[in-house]
Amino acid sequence: MKVCFLMAGLPHYFTLVLNKLVTEYGVEVALIKPGQRSASLGSGVHEDTSSRQFRLYELEEYKTWYKKPFLRGIQEVLEKEKPDVLIVNWPYILHFAMSTEFWGWFKATGIKLINRDIPFNIPTWGKVKEYYYGGHNLNEDFSLSTNMSLKGYLWFLGVTAVRRVYLRRAAAHIYYTDEARQIIGSYGIPQEKIFITSNSPDTDELLKAYEQVRYEDLILPPNPYRLVHVGRLVKWKRVDLIIDTVQRLQAKYPGIELVVVGYGPEEEKLKQHAEKRGVADRVKFVGGVYDAVSLGRYLHASAIYVLAGMGGLSINDAMCFAKPVVCSVADGTEKRLVREGQNGYYFQNGDADSLTQTIDSLLADPKKVKAFGERSLQIIRDEVNIHKVLQEYVRAFEYATGRKHQPNVTT
Repeated sequence: MKVCFLMAGLPHYFTLVLNKLVTEYGVEVALIKPGQRSASLGSGVHEDTSSRQFRLYELEEYKTWYKKPFLRGIQEVLEKEKPDVLIVNWPYILHFAMSTEFWGWFKATGIKLINRDIPFNIPTWGKVKEYYYGGHNLNEDFSLSTNMSLKGYLWFLGVTAVRRVYLRRAAAHIYYTDEARQIIGSYGIPQEKIFITSNSPDTDELLKAYEQVRYEDLILPPNPYRLVHVGRLVKWKRVDLIIDTVQRLQAKYPGIELVVVGYGPEEEKLKQHAEKRGVADRVKFVGGVYDAVSLGRYLHASAIYVLAGMGGLSINDAMCFAKPVVCSVADGTEKRLVREGQNGYYFQNGDADSLTQTIDSLLADPKKVKAFGERSLQIIRDEVNIHKVLQEYVRAFEYATGRKHQPNVTT
């Protein structure tokens, strides 16, 4: 099977995912991305192509007539590669509905289109108004949900109408959350075309790192009251809520502290927030950490992983290192990972009181912290890991092309 991914950027973790698709599943992979950092890529997203084991094409990104980006020269690349399938996500997927000329050319090639999404910021068909004015349309700085207007609603309505077009043009759909079956199904997409993969980093690498760091000396002094957060420092991660919780619980747990792993535009504001709350000495910012062993050392030295805002693969990372998880319901990816009362707890979104009470209930019970962490590790090993994800990718490829994948492992 020969597949091509069209993406706005290549996060470091996804390089490892594509490598495993090549080396262990025998899929021939090429990736097309912008030659320079795309405006569509989130602030603080770390890209890395140095260890790739697939072909890479970096093209010029330009703004289309409909004000969203696409890439010049993509037709030449696809003619050269001749992939069986092309996997596309936002925003480039729009071009398959907005350009009649390009769609006509693409359809004639016989390449099968696969749409890949969470889905996130996608309303159920027929409920666009309720979704938009309900404040569900979110972005990293919350501007979409706080600056609602008639013009914004009409734009969102137009995008939803275009979505109905490109969704129906895709031969298959890959999504990370179970809600996709209902949401995408409302656009008239048959259930058999929808493949739920979850989202995962290379859990093999992370579990190997866990086996290493668990026998090392701790990178930080032992502390049963240490919280840890991993992720880009942007507003919708709500790290400020965790800092507030540290301030609220310091009297009850004099040793409480927070380790923040990551960087981003909100870093200085968060440091100032910690100062104002009088807990600057309890909040340690360590910057971006991307290799599995280094990240694992901070996770292993901590008691509880806390995600106070929008999710990412950091939950998977923490669970690979046997950590209980406290989070809110966010983009939906967390629901496959965090089981209430088994390996973590959910708190009410955006509510500092709820977050404080939830973390307090765990810190007060060290045996539960340990048991929840062990359950997290079991879920990764048995249910949500890189192999489960890639097996579903291959199923989607087979469905779209109508033929079985014949592995071609070359390394």
